[in-house]
Amino acid sequence: MTAYFWVGLGGALGSVGRHWISSALARHWGESFPWGTLTVNVTGSFALGLLAALLQPDARHTSRHFFMVGLCGGYTTFSAFSLQTFDLMRTGEWWRAGSNAMLSVILCVLAVWAGYSLGTVLNSTRGS
Repeated sequence: MTAYFWVGLGGALGSVGRHWISSALARHWGESFPWGTLTVNVTGSFALGLLAALLQPDARHTSRHFFMVGLCGGYTTFSAFSLQTFDLMRTGEWWRAGSNAMLSVILCVLAVWAGYSLGTVLNSTRGS
């Protein structure tokens, strides 16, 4: 049960951080390009890579749950994707790393389109 607490606490803090940074950058640079999301994804990926190196698997589980799963997971799920792709590259599995990167981008964008399309249909039937 304590793992859920640490993941939840880290996730809450990460989500608030993501919202704060994304909002601040949108106000500063405008919304014509998703600078906030890009910044959060890149910094979250950096943070997860750093934590993966610092908090080796033999580290306390509460630290890994709070920082890696919770904080980085709440801040950006892109960080987990980036670490997994990096691990494939690091172990010489370049084809799998490239496939993971391509499939993730293509499938996630398609999933957003599908979800958005479904939401549009549901919204239109609600008004009828």
